[in-house]
Amino acid sequence: MASSRLIVTIGSAPPSRLDKALARDVPEDAALSRTRLARLIAQGAVTRDGVVAADPKARVAEGDILCITVPEVQNYDVMPEAIPLDIRYEDDDLLVVMKPAGMVVHPAPGTPCGTLVNALLHHFGGKLSGVGGEKRPGIVHRIDKDTSGLLVVAKSDRAHHGLAKQFAAHSVIRSYQALCYGVPDVVDPRLRGLRGVAAESGGILRITTQLARHKTERQKQAVLFESGRHAVTRLRLIESYGTPAALGLVECRLETGRTHQIRVHMAYVGHGLVGDPVYGGRRRVAGRAIGPEAAEAVLNFPRQALHAAELGFDHPVTDKPHHFKADLPKDMTVLLAALDPKH
Repeated sequence: MASSRLIVTIGSAPPSRLDKALARDVPEDAALSRTRLARLIAQGAVTRDGVVAADPKARVAEGDILCITVPEVQNYDVMPEAIPLDIRYEDDDLLVVMKPAGMVVHPAPGTPCGTLVNALLHHFGGKLSGVGGEKRPGIVHRIDKDTSGLLVVAKSDRAHHGLAKQFAAHSVIRSYQALCYGVPDVVDPRLRGLRGVAAESGGILRITTQLARHKTERQKQAVLFESGRHAVTRLRLIESYGTPAALGLVECRLETGRTHQIRVHMAYVGHGLVGDPVYGGRRRVAGRAIGPEAAEAVLNFPRQALHAAELGFDHPVTDKPHHFKADLPKDMTVLLAALDPKH
């Protein structure tokens, strides 16, 4: 595979770590994200004085000269597919798309086709940002297969880097709507006594934990407090259903975006999502609370009732603020109508 060599001279007052110093000092037009730089370091593609610098935590000093061997991005072996896309916005650098529930974002073992990436490659004639790697061209962030909602996709490397910086800085607005078991209440003493949960103004519950892969169930994430990745979700009740209240429609705003974050946090506070086969369980809601037909609809809802309803960011090229909203999909509106005919 062809490759190019990039020479980087470390500037004054550098960060103490090699990966951070390179991320700061590599030329912007090189289109190398910190994630890709870390991968190149691990692959032995970075040298200093002819010696491989494979430790991302290695110290650097002003004036150090580093050589990065950058392989060309491989051609995608993911096949374009003529799958319809619900595009909400598009320009030369990015697009915003509404992903339906049931569609996987990018190819993975067991799902080589029928994904959002397959559809995007067809839409763009095979041209997308390659920063995400061979299997994930253009993908800056993801939502789970059975979650519906808004995604922003990079068409150019400059857009990819600019969007990635905003996600890393937690400045992107991401709001979800979900139907959960029970009704979260800021005055509930059980919640207020739960570690990592705090009440904020406006009836908001702030959930702050660490998240990491479950020790024994490797497909799951688990709440931790001593290790893992920092995760913050802000939760607000929109509407309750049932007499007594048995279900709640909630808004979840992400400060961070970890794998399964909302689903794990909602289960942690005792309000797992309806239809979530991993974290929510198939809890039966009493027919006397919401009616027997509605209770059956809840029990049989086929996916986690979670929708990425709002997305906001500054355009990575023009700096213009962009903000998008997507109404709940049909399956969730039908479910809510069963719970409340006035909905």
